Amino acid sequence: MIEQLFRILHVDGWPEFWWVMIGLGGQLLFTARFLVQWIASERVGRSVVPLAFWYLSIGGGLVLLTYALYRRDPVFILGQAMGIFIYGRNLWLIHAEQRRLG
Repeated sequence: MIEQLFRILHVDGWPEFWWVMIGLGGQLLFTARFLVQWIASERVGRSVVPLAFWYLSIGGGLVLLTYALYRRDPVFILGQAMGIFIYGRNLWLIHAEQRRLG
C-alpha cells in the first residue's frame, strides 16, 4: 500500500514523501487565503482584502519557497521569492498606515 502511494505521488521514499507533504501544506495555506478573502468579501457585500490574506500569502509562500529550493526549481523559486517580497511590502504599507492613523 505504501509503495502504491509513493508511486502515485512520484516519490522514492519517506524523505521525498515528507517533502511532498510540506509542499502540499504550503499550497493549502496559499489556497486558504482565497477562501478568507472570499468569505470576508461576501460578509460586507464588496471586494475586500483582509489582513489575514497577506499573512496566509506570506506563510504559504515561505513554505512553497522552501519546497521549491529543495526541488531546485528556478521558475518556482523566482515566482515564490517575488511573491513573498510583494506580500511583505503590502503588510508593511498596511501597518505603516495603521501607525500613522494612531
